[in-house]
Amino acid sequence: MKIAYFDCFAGASGDMILGALVDAGLDPDLLNLELAKLHLNHWSLSFKPVVKRGLGGCQACVNIDAQIHHKHRSLHDICSLIEASELSQDIQQKSVAIFTRLAMAEARVHRTAVEAVHFHEVGAVDAIIDVVGAVSGLSLLGIEAIYCSALHLGSGTVTCAHGILPVPAPATLELVKGIPVYATGIQGELLTPTGAAILTTLTKGFGPMPALTVEKSGYGSGMADPEIPNLLRIVIGNTASDINDCDMDQVAVLETAIDDMNPQIYDYLMQQALGLGALDIFLKPVQMKKNRPGILLTLMCRPGDLHRFSLFLLKETTSIGLRWRFENRIIAKREIREISTSLGTVRVKTARIQDDIINQSPEFEDCKKIALLQNIPLKKVIARVCREISPHDKIDSSTPDDAHEAILL
Repeated sequence: MKIAYFDCFAGASGDMILGALVDAGLDPDLLNLELAKLHLNHWSLSFKPVVKRGLGGCQACVNIDAQIHHKHRSLHDICSLIEASELSQDIQQKSVAIFTRLAMAEARVHRTAVEAVHFHEVGAVDAIIDVVGAVSGLSLLGIEAIYCSALHLGSGTVTCAHGILPVPAPATLELVKGIPVYATGIQGELLTPTGAAILTTLTKGFGPMPALTVEKSGYGSGMADPEIPNLLRIVIGNTASDINDCDMDQVAVLETAIDDMNPQIYDYLMQQALGLGALDIFLKPVQMKKNRPGILLTLMCRPGDLHRFSLFLLKETTSIGLRWRFENRIIAKREIREISTSLGTVRVKTARIQDDIINQSPEFEDCKKIALLQNIPLKKVIARVCREISPHDKIDSSTPDDAHEAILL
């Protein structure tokens, strides 16, 4: 699988994304041919080499005729324009999704309806070129999945159509909810609403770079010149061939060792964590300092939930400190479907690699509910459900052999 990783050490904007793609090998002529399918007039797109603080990159220059530069457009106008183009359905759908997400963010911060949002500089032709160009460029490069670092926001203020606003701009802040971000005190807007909308819509995971074999890299330049190189880096490569049909993402892992908590609390703690959206939580016995037996508690969550679960663990346990890290994860394709059995409806989780089913398991809580309501041993319920799944679906019911014997009701 060919993937692209955006390293946003100086933030991101639409033109920086375009520049990075071209610097990584995208043919500008092919990109312009794709953008011509929008049937827009009075614009041109060019690229030039630049050096920012000693580091070279490529700057995208979208030139718009002054007579249409300040034309305002609604979300409906932009979507109609894109959907009437000759672009592929995939490019149309992703471009519309980006602008829809952006319009929803603008509507929330300005306390208005999405239909009433009129994009100013965000909705101008240059932003349409940025968004559609980014989606088209990724497609032309054959990128199958996109990952991204934590987003560098910048600080201070920015002047826009609404006046002077704090950095990050309110719409940008709305767009990055649930996503790892940071600021280092560098003055100026590093992450723009357009850049945030593109990355947060298309990216599968935020965090460290996934495992890949690097093939290309590129640097896209912004217009400003802050005290760090104003560049967005893209790294393009392939994942290992044996995991091509699996999903990859990043997770946050929190750990703490506890030796002074009432063990009765652990059951409550685990149920609460899972109910709040933790991906997993587990306990391991460990020998701690002063030869005290203890528990190593490990909680896994989405990167954007790191802060929330850190506070949760500090409040709900006796721990006064946590360790955390980002880790890459490989996930088999999975689906949950309901099947009708002689005992009732049961959800079944199926995991696949390509066309091969590697595991299937009935939902434990569904089987448990049937066992209690019908007064049947739980292991027999699981065995019956396993047998009644489609014959070509092989599954591991995780029950003793005798559980597959005939069930006598």
